[in-house]
Amino acid sequence: MKQETLNFFDKVFEVAKQIPYGKVTSYGAIAKYLGAARSARMVGYAMNGSTGKDVPAHRIVNRKGLLTGKHHFEGTNLMQQLLESEGIKVIDNQIQDFETVFWDPSMEL
Repeated sequence: MKQETLNFFDKVFEVAKQIPYGKVTSYGAIAKYLGAARSARMVGYAMNGSTGKDVPAHRIVNRKGLLTGKHHFEGTNLMQQLLESEGIKVIDNQIQDFETVFWDPSMEL
């Protein structure tokens, strides 16, 4: 893998670590913040490799608030359980009140 790809992943991890407890963001919001607006999928790839890096990957969802990355978590509903433990309501893999719990890194960092 190219060095710049690894650096991008590290940047994604650093942004993800800033997501506040009880908030979520999207793959696209992180990509846009990092100056790579069309790289939401790369943010997803980074999250797939975040195991053991103390990254709250469960707080990153798609632009509609869907738990699209949930199959990368141990167990069937771990992503949803982690979000619900932070007070985020999830119904049918969809975050409720998405606008209220959404955290935009470009507005915060």
